[in-house]
Amino acid sequence: MFEIKRVIVGQEQMLERVLVALLANGHLLIEGVPGLAKTLTVKTVAEVLGGTFHRVQFTPDLVPGDLVGTRIYRPDTGTFVAEKGPVFCNILLADEINRAPAKVQSALLEVMQERQVTIGLETFRVPHPFLVMATQNPIESEGTYPLPEAQVDRFMMKVVVDYPAEAEELAIVQRSLAPVGEVKQVLPIEELAKYQQLTEEVYVDRAVAEYAVALANATRHPERFGLVRHKEHIAFGASPRGSINLVHAARAVALLRGRAYVLPGDVYDLARDVLRHRMVLTYQALAEGVTADRILDGILAAVPVPRIELAAGATA
Repeated sequence: MFEIKRVIVGQEQMLERVLVALLANGHLLIEGVPGLAKTLTVKTVAEVLGGTFHRVQFTPDLVPGDLVGTRIYRPDTGTFVAEKGPVFCNILLADEINRAPAKVQSALLEVMQERQVTIGLETFRVPHPFLVMATQNPIESEGTYPLPEAQVDRFMMKVVVDYPAEAEELAIVQRSLAPVGEVKQVLPIEELAKYQQLTEEVYVDRAVAEYAVALANATRHPERFGLVRHKEHIAFGASPRGSINLVHAARAVALLRGRAYVLPGDVYDLARDVLRHRMVLTYQALAEGVTADRILDGILAAVPVPRIELAAGATA
């Protein structure tokens, strides 16, 4: 984190969520207007971790073969061979994912889920670990293809990046006057796999899991939690992937915060990022200006946070 901050100013939440995605072996969707260092953040993380990094600028004329690879003919041997595409790397930056047509989006989301690509009659597995960080610009609609709900559901988190604070922006401007600092690799990509294994060993109490399920359930049936006003705003709530990813992401946050167990506060902190893109709002919500984050604010206030009694040795 400190090495990344040699290049990136502010954006604390986004940086933490990037590390959560890395540890939880999930994929990340970052949304924000141009110029908020989304691409620079992912590139810097890749440099700090080592491993292989590829960036693909999504455009309307992109085809699936440009992403996953294709078969090419070799005149010298008279045979077809598979030419692998840029998805065969450890960290893939899908820049402006909503600019590519549905076929390309589907090809990317398939490899995200299956961790493998079939080219012709051959199947190739992508390297491990494999992480996709996609960015999208929310203010443009010309020449864009919004991700369908079923596909965007495959991202563990959707992080919304806002403008920096005035003091942070001043620091950014001052840094731009000097040569860009170089970052060094501080964690080999092989070591990341060990930390991912440690994340899977973080203890999750049943009460914490029940809290995650309750938050996901509240997006489907808000009236059960006293949020009758939001019943007409939600067409479809979060899928079970929401509660699953909420718990797995909370494990990663607990490890980052130096604990071997998850607290309800970890789930609370991640709820907006994990659930906001899994909710389908109605036209009435759009007309009234009700956003997913506003609904989630009400849900987080309405669903009681469980109290966990830590055992004497739990803090060791």
